[in-house]
Amino acid sequence: MVLIKLGYSSDSILRVFFIGVIFLFFASPVFAQVKPNLGGSTRLMNSALAEMEKGDYEKANAYFRQIIENNLSIPPEMPYFFAETLFQLGQYDNSLNFLTKYLEINGYKGDNYEAAKALETKLKANMAAIYNCKLCDNRGYRYLNCPTCEGERQIEQACMYCKTRGMVGCTKCRGSGLVTKKNVFNIVEYYECEKCSGDGKHTCPKCMGSLKEMSDCRTCKGQGRLLSEEICDHKPGTQPRHFSTGFEKLKEMSH
Repeated sequence: MVLIKLGYSSDSILRVFFIGVIFLFFASPVFAQVKPNLGGSTRLMNSALAEMEKGDYEKANAYFRQIIENNLSIPPEMPYFFAETLFQLGQYDNSLNFLTKYLEINGYKGDNYEAAKALETKLKANMAAIYNCKLCDNRGYRYLNCPTCEGERQIEQACMYCKTRGMVGCTKCRGSGLVTKKNVFNIVEYYECEKCSGDGKHTCPKCMGSLKEMSDCRTCKGQGRLLSEEICDHKPGTQPRHFSTGFEKLKEMSH
């Protein structure tokens, strides 16, 4: 062997060979440190900014929400631009939340600090109008009369106490129709229940057998109103076109 003539043993050569193979294996891209992909949030933010330039704030809103919903890294200036977008859409409460976060993170060093302070001033007037309005919640979403009770809060509906049976089990005899008493000799004696006349049940005290009760509306839980998805204009007389997402579930539960 030529290697042996050069003064190297076969064991030494094999050892060096395997060390080299292991080094190359772990130095391969497969074992390289994985760096977070920051391109996704930058691409989406640039798309959102482009839509803002065109005045399409609905599309810009969709791009910004993709960044948040996909848990991507948030660029430092994004909260401001998102706040501006939400302001243009009339979502003043959400806008204020993101604007506050932007100022907390960046302070006066932010690239859009002056614009952020100007937006903050505008938002104060809008939020004051929301807080003083009785037609919407504290986020600015319009209330509307409950379509089930028409704002009356209480309506005649199926009796839940007897589950529309008109009768309920007697509480005195526990449905047996009999009550027990001990006589003077300490012997248990059985008597017909006076409350239910031995039937074990009696007329529902809530609906008096009519199967109907006057109680809080189950759709609006006695509030007389439901929250819609419409931004309130703080003017009486206008009815929102869309219920909140929870309305259908509440309506189903009431039947």
